[in-house]
Amino acid sequence: MQNNTVVIINSNGMGQADTTLSHKLAKAFLNMLDLGEKLPSAICFYAEGVKLTVSTSPVLEELQSLADKGVALIVCTTCLNHYQLLDDLQVGSAGGMKEIVDAQWDASKVITL
Repeated sequence: MQNNTVVIINSNGMGQADTTLSHKLAKAFLNMLDLGEKLPSAICFYAEGVKLTVSTSPVLEELQSLADKGVALIVCTTCLNHYQLLDDLQVGSAGGMKEIVDAQWDASKVITL
């Protein structure tokens, strides 16, 4: 069941921790979302969060499963370009800040990790 919640991921993982722990937490969070009965309508990635959508990401499987279930994955094009990762995008769709802002305005709840 999808609800009108948007999740914002703006770091390369979850929390203020070393990369290994941060990735482990993000993997667990996304897995719990995927296994749960409630799905967000979208997950927006910007700043270093875009690094979770490219080939070196430890959470591609979880993100692809969420996308397959209808969760929109909106990835900031400006950020991908900044990190020279646009050609390495593996999951989701590159979008502008307008798409990210629209998703947030349309949401009844926004959760930032």
